[in-house]
Amino acid sequence: MKKHQIGNSLLLLLTAIVWGVAFVAQSVGMDYVGPFTFTSVRSLIGGVFLIPCIAFLQWLENRTKKRTLEGGGAPKQPEPLLSREQQQKQRRLLLLGGVLCGLALCTASCFQQFGIQYTSVGKAGFITAFYIIIVPVLGLFLKKKCGPLVWIGVALALAGLYFLCINESLHIGLGDLLVFICALLFAVHILVIDYFTQRVDGVKMSCIQFFVCGLVSGLGMLLVEKLQISQILAAWKPILYAGMLSSGVGYTLQIVGQKGMNPTVASLILSLESVVSVLAGMLFLEQTLSNREILGCVLMFGAIVLAQLPQGKRTSS
Repeated sequence: MKKHQIGNSLLLLLTAIVWGVAFVAQSVGMDYVGPFTFTSVRSLIGGVFLIPCIAFLQWLENRTKKRTLEGGGAPKQPEPLLSREQQQKQRRLLLLGGVLCGLALCTASCFQQFGIQYTSVGKAGFITAFYIIIVPVLGLFLKKKCGPLVWIGVALALAGLYFLCINESLHIGLGDLLVFICALLFAVHILVIDYFTQRVDGVKMSCIQFFVCGLVSGLGMLLVEKLQISQILAAWKPILYAGMLSSGVGYTLQIVGQKGMNPTVASLILSLESVVSVLAGMLFLEQTLSNREILGCVLMFGAIVLAQLPQGKRTSS
């Protein structure tokens, strides 16, 4: 493995750790504020944090181009200049992508935030990770085929969910159900992102989506919850962690870390987020899992790995 790939792998591992521990912050935050309030404030913080990150990534890109030219590398063909009409169309597409991603992120995050009140952070982390399995299955509606490993992963994931969520009396907990709905919504969110990032700047779109998510969940906060600034200030640690580190820093580390990395390797490293959530719950909240739930986690993680392994060239129908 090349030196820069080792560095990028460490960045992605750090991202997985940051995201996994964020489940603890989300759980602790519920001791002070409501789900809509937490989601709104953390999203707005994430959006504000991404503004200087966009400037930094632009500077990094310009610096890389400059070094390439100074090193005698072949310059890339200059991108064709866009007309004013094309620029306006590009801006409208960026705004549309940001709004749609923001709405999807808002609904998914709110369901997760409501659900995490009634379940452990470890279970929430693994159930949320189910979106990795759902995405290729939903891709069938977009005429994308699933390989056999994905279907094996689906079977494993369903078995894992059974052991994680269904107790001996065959009842599913409210929190587990809400987080499962969150996983479905995150899968939709990923597909929306996949469509628009091929057409617009991904980081700028993410910045817009955070502001949209913050404003929409803020509306829910004003309608359903009682806004108390004192409670928000009391929850500043978990909110700041979720907003700045999980949303802002985590997303930026992912963007930088994935450059030049094999997508499969990158996805596998990032999927360790679910494992970290279990360890973080044990370490910070003293939450434990039963043997039945641990078996469910093992099956779920196996399914996640299978779903991300290369399966040859996929074709559209």
